[in-house]
Amino acid sequence: MSDRLAALRLFVRVARTGNFSAAGRELGLSQPSASRVMSNLEKDVGAILVARSTRAVTLTEAGKLYLERIEPILLAMDDADHAVRGNGELSGHLRVGVATSFAIREVIPRMRRFLDDHPRLRVDFVLTDQIQDMISEAIDVALRFGPLDDSNAVARLIGRPERFLAASPGYLKRFGVPRSPADLAKHSIIMGPSGFSREAWVFQRDGRSTTVRVEGKVSVTVNEAATAAALADLGIISTGTWGCRSEIESGRLVKVLADWKIGTKSVHAVYPPGHPIKPSARALIDFLHAELNHRILPDDT
Repeated sequence: MSDRLAALRLFVRVARTGNFSAAGRELGLSQPSASRVMSNLEKDVGAILVARSTRAVTLTEAGKLYLERIEPILLAMDDADHAVRGNGELSGHLRVGVATSFAIREVIPRMRRFLDDHPRLRVDFVLTDQIQDMISEAIDVALRFGPLDDSNAVARLIGRPERFLAASPGYLKRFGVPRSPADLAKHSIIMGPSGFSREAWVFQRDGRSTTVRVEGKVSVTVNEAATAAALADLGIISTGTWGCRSEIESGRLVKVLADWKIGTKSVHAVYPPGHPIKPSARALIDFLHAELNHRILPDDT
């Protein structure tokens, strides 16, 4: 790779991460080396591209304009390299934002074949059960559950996993099995990020619906902790097939009120608005869509 091309790729990563050290690590450079490369690029360009401070690295107006022009060119080069390589092999760096449980249970276990096909590709999983700022965290593609808040985002529907209530046999033996949604008022509810409204759950059966107000005695911010709480006999969770599949299949958790429907929660692949889609991001989503559509309800298209 030429020095100028390497410098341009470093600039894009610095712009995306806001951090010389992080961008340098991605490209095998120390922080001082990354800073020196950036300074040389600014001399070549004839403009200051980033504003450095002790707290953060931000783009100048010239840097914003340069990023807007340079990033599509680099992505087009990657796309061209991928097209002419002949074997379809991808390279470069890909950052994927994904909910913790979904990554651990469904995505990462399927990645070996994808990475075997693309040994020159590096993938970073950024795990959180909260909505990420894709621009500031330099996310190339995110897998998100639920409605999309950003109408400007480019998104692809991956599927609609079944949702249900679940509890451990030990909890149900101790406190009894709910026979109707109204019985939930007598039970301990575990509230997690994948649950529905913290005030009311809506159930449907035989064309009619009923709303139940619930109060959580245990609340967690990570869905994996909600599953752990249910396994510890702490109460009933609202979850999806992706959140506790192995526990349901092994009998360590059982479905509750299984004859009532509580809906689905769509899974979308979301790309950062206003940015070209990386070939590697598109390829990964194609791969995961094919891998997962027999495990979660596929889209209707």
